[in-house]
Amino acid sequence: MARLIWSPRAISDLDAICEYVSRNSETAARDLARQIIALAESIPLQPFLGPAVEEYGRDEIRERLCHNYRLIYRVRAGNVEVAAILHGARRLPRKPPV
Repeated sequence: MARLIWSPRAISDLDAICEYVSRNSETAARDLARQIIALAESIPLQPFLGPAVEEYGRDEIRERLCHNYRLIYRVRAGNVEVAAILHGARRLPRKPPV
């Protein structure tokens, strides 16, 4: 099984998302955080289950969806690195966040 690594950016993204959601509901923010973390923790079991991120055209950069959020990750050398978590309505950076 692959090892899961969280990038500093992904941790920051998750913190910012939870901060935003908690303005309306702390419970919803906690639930969303748990769901995103559970999704990330499931990725190493089947890292190629998520589709490649179309915008980048690189097979090792993939994504999984959790509600309105795109969890962007990279599969490389037996590791899965969560690179970023973005709202689906936001544009991805030109360069991959990995």
